[in-house]
Amino acid sequence: MNVIQLFPLAAGPIGPRRRGGTARRVSACLALSLTLFTGAAAAQDTLARVLALPKASLLLEEGGREVIARQPDRPMIPASTMKIPTALAAIQRWGLGHRFHTDFHLTDDGWLWVKGQGDPYLVSEELDLVAEALKKRGVRSVSGIGSDDSRFGPDVEIAGRSSSNNPYDAPVTALAANFNTVNVVRSRDGVRSAEPQTPLTPLARHLGEALAPGTHRVNLRERDLALRYFGELLGAKLAAAGVEVGGGLRSGPVPAGADLVYRHHNSRDLRAMLRSMLEYSNNFIANDLFLLLGDSDKGQPLSIARAQGAARNWAEKTFGWRDFRIEDGAGLSPGNRLSARQLLEAVKAFAPYRELLPSQNGRVRAKTGTLSGVSCYAGFVQRNGGWEPFSLLINQSVPYALRLEVADALADGSTSTQ
Repeated sequence: MNVIQLFPLAAGPIGPRRRGGTARRVSACLALSLTLFTGAAAAQDTLARVLALPKASLLLEEGGREVIARQPDRPMIPASTMKIPTALAAIQRWGLGHRFHTDFHLTDDGWLWVKGQGDPYLVSEELDLVAEALKKRGVRSVSGIGSDDSRFGPDVEIAGRSSSNNPYDAPVTALAANFNTVNVVRSRDGVRSAEPQTPLTPLARHLGEALAPGTHRVNLRERDLALRYFGELLGAKLAAAGVEVGGGLRSGPVPAGADLVYRHHNSRDLRAMLRSMLEYSNNFIANDLFLLLGDSDKGQPLSIARAQGAARNWAEKTFGWRDFRIEDGAGLSPGNRLSARQLLEAVKAFAPYRELLPSQNGRVRAKTGTLSGVSCYAGFVQRNGGWEPFSLLINQSVPYALRLEVADALADGSTSTQ
């Protein structure tokens, strides 16, 4: 086990001088020394606690040298720290300035068909931009709205995703509004949207009526519901922009001969999407990117099997990893396996993009990971004047705040290891 070494406090007799200013300065120095000693002792205790856990791995580097290495090569469940490798792979594939797109087609019978290309960030505000752009291109009325999400295969099922209402369990489709979730308020007066930018659609109202009183963000559960909601919300946005919209909704491939009238590039680039994904631990964005990373330009629908194969090949080529498993890009699956050393390698490669990671107290930039019985944290701590990489993987039940306390302890400049 690694032992934490505290920098010793200066020793020697200190007594008050006759002049009050000197005495006060000495007293202040003593108080500061005691505060530093107390903080260092607390840091020592925190690190001792985590290093004693049987199912915990911790790896910290300083100046390129390992200074804490507790079970660094043991395969562990990484939970949402898996989003760091996913983000890194996305940056290497597309670049931070990349903008995903969605295609809009018109048929001779006046139907507007939307071909989803996997843009993960088609939120309500983005659909406002779409509606205005279509209007500027002369679209004054549509007979109905068709949704085509065939870029992703129909059998896409994310490993680890459950059937709960929680937004983190939303299905992943190539065409999706608001991350395939709805945000509603249920009250005695009925159901209303919880967001001023999002009109209440018939499907959202129906889902809200089954909920208890309160504010709820729930997922759309199934692909068919996701496509229906997208069509309803786009129709509402078009109507608000002054475009006449018929009531029909369809799903399927864009009909042959339909004219491409508009290609919408998202107003957010990959940098903005990754920042949001990491800050809010958005599983939809992560697994949408995971599927897109499996595209080999062969024109076939994307699948989880292809994405997993692409992730495995990327990790082996980029890092030379062995003895690991990547089942999804968000860390939902308990079947994922990374060691602290492997995760730290991904963190170190992510150093140029450190500012995309969430900040804790200005001294830590890192991503948490949480599943039942899993508590992880990985990123960078400010330590002795520099940003140093760390990875912490705990695969047993511990208090939620322990990982945050560990990061604080690692960032404590009054601690070192031997």
